Amino acid sequence: MNDQRPAIPRAVWALGFVSLLMDVSSELIHSLLPVFMFTTLGISAFAIGLIEGAAEATALIVKVFSGALSDWWGKRKPLAVFGYGLGALSKPLFAIADGAGLLVCARLVDRVGKGIRGAPRDALVADLAPAEVRGAAFGLRQSLDTVGAFLGPLLAMGLMLLWANDFRSVFWVAVIPAFLAVALLFFGVREPQRQHQGDQNNQDGKRTNPIRRENLRRLPRAYWWVVGIGAVFTLARFSEAFLVLRVQAGCLPLALVPLVLIVMNVAYAATAYPFGKMADTVSHQRLLAWGLLLLIMADMALAWDGHWGVAWAGIVLWGLHMAMTQGLLAAMVADTAPGDLRGTAYGFFNLASGLAMLIASGLAGLLWDSLGAAFTFVAGAVFGVAALALLQLRKYLLHPTIPAP
Repeated sequence: MNDQRPAIPRAVWALGFVSLLMDVSSELIHSLLPVFMFTTLGISAFAIGLIEGAAEATALIVKVFSGALSDWWGKRKPLAVFGYGLGALSKPLFAIADGAGLLVCARLVDRVGKGIRGAPRDALVADLAPAEVRGAAFGLRQSLDTVGAFLGPLLAMGLMLLWANDFRSVFWVAVIPAFLAVALLFFGVREPQRQHQGDQNNQDGKRTNPIRRENLRRLPRAYWWVVGIGAVFTLARFSEAFLVLRVQAGCLPLALVPLVLIVMNVAYAATAYPFGKMADTVSHQRLLAWGLLLLIMADMALAWDGHWGVAWAGIVLWGLHMAMTQGLLAAMVADTAPGDLRGTAYGFFNLASGLAMLIASGLAGLLWDSLGAAFTFVAGAVFGVAALALLQLRKYLLHPTIPAP
């Protein structure tokens, strides 16, 4: 029997390639940044954890306001263009940074741009994709995004070998794909028409505060369950900078450090779309549990060994867990939130995840400095077990309403 489901819209493909180009740019820099800070600038693992956690948390927290603003405004694309543009403008700052201050500033500006574009872009994907293929659409965008996430480190590794570990020259190359991403979004994506909902206006027809108590009350219990489980998931993992530091500590040559993110993102990109399609037909609860099991296995492998072999298996498992869960959680937010509040819904989902990321990365760095690298990953596994137990307890005792695929 032929598959009668509608095709994924071309605009979703275009958004995927926008993500690909921006991730080539960002990961070209980020695959080298932890080692640059650790070896060249002498920044401690705890400080790196705080910097990375704060940067990622900033991106996720900003999504609260950009998502709500996109609902209030009734437009997603302008905010997405502004966010991608801000990310592109931050790239030259990495190349000219002569100390930790400007480098941290560049990192935060880059993440603010990511925060501004993230929720409107995800809401735009949800607006564009028919419900029957929404999981596949998010999986496709995530897969293309992750292709960029391993092409960037691959390019970084080649340029580091070619230019004798010249960090700054490599950082300048990242400017090119960033501005190409902005151009593709501006010219290649047309936003669908959306009608403004009456509850977002006051009695005089004027738009009011986008983050209103009435709007939050309209978000159902199933949505807040997704927010909670997403935050616990984030506590169970931390910044991928620690994957880089773990293997680099095992005497990986400096120019080959980006190989860590290449391996992880190849596994991520190769499986994100199949797992996204699976989310349209398989229980979301079951897929989340499988993803947690993969994360626990990854943490234990990385705790066991930081050298070749077991550590690289852990990196592959880390990529598989990301592929199984990240698009799935995005689809679950879309399924449980009203259409006119999707931007707000993604915003609050990412606020919770951002605060959890800051806590997780700071704790990971503290454990690394005080007890050693292995304890960082043991703690991640413990949080993963706790999250899995909470997921199962919720299923069997509280019987939450889980959106059908």
